[in-house]
Order: sequence, then C-alpha cells, then structure tokens
Amino acid sequence: MSRQTPFLVLFLALVAAAILAAGGAAKAASDLEKNFWLEGPRYDGNVPPCEAALGKVARQFAQKEGKYWNSALQITGFTMVREIALQPWTSATIPRRYCTAQAAISDGRVRRVNFSVIEDGGFAAFGSGVEFCVVGLDRNWAYSPGCRMARP
Repeated sequence: MSRQTPFLVLFLALVAAAILAAGGAAKAASDLEKNFWLEGPRYDGNVPPCEAALGKVARQFAQKEGKYWNSALQITGFTMVREIALQPWTSATIPRRYCTAQAAISDGRVRRVNFSVIEDGGFAAFGSGVEFCVVGLDRNWAYSPGCRMARP
C-alpha cells in the first residue's frame, strides 16, 4: 500500500459526503426565480440618422484625443456622410445604424470616419450611443486594421 492511498480514500469520502449533503436531483426554477417581470429588452428600431450623431462623434473624438493622447486634434467638419447598413444581423440584436463620412481634422488632413449609432447605447442606456473610429488615428488599434472593425 502506497503512502498516497489513505489521502486518496479520504478525498473520495469527502467528495461522496459533499454529493450526498447537496441533496437529490436538481429542482427547476420557481416562477419567482424566473424573474417573470423582466421580459427582456424592448427595442423600437428607432435609430437616429447618421447626421444626428456627428456632433457626438466630434465631441467624443476631441475628448478622447485630449484626455488619453494629450493631443489638441479636433474634427472641424464632416462631408460625404452616408449610411452603410441598418441592423445588418438578426432582428434580435441591438439596433445599430452603421455610417461612414469624411472628416476634416484640425491638423489639415481629411480622414475617413466609420461610426455606428446605437439605440439605447447612451450612458446608462438613455438615448442613442455612438462608437467611432477615425482612420489613421486609432492609436490603440481597437478597430484595426484601418478601422474595419467599426464597420458591419
């Protein structure tokens, strides 16, 4: 008999005791446990148009550049704003409108901006939210390569 056998027997006895103490078969959740009053998210599919999100994109871009990258870059204007897709996946997903535009940056360059407008995507799910990526200024590569991950 090896030295490990008593420990193995003790371990198996403890496991068996824990299983027996846990009770019999698992029970189904009661009506209270199912949270029947929480029926899930209700989206209307009312996503604002691309143009309505441009101010939010410009504000968040300036905030991100100043706070995280110590840069004074700002978006000074938008042109060629167009929708790429509206809710490109199943209808059970959060409604999003994918857009692209050309943005004039304060450094004198014009760059493409890919962004999405998200229903109930604002702070604490109030109002629409925006996710965006400026090509060439995705410094942490969150939407790499070339901001393609900000598109559908």
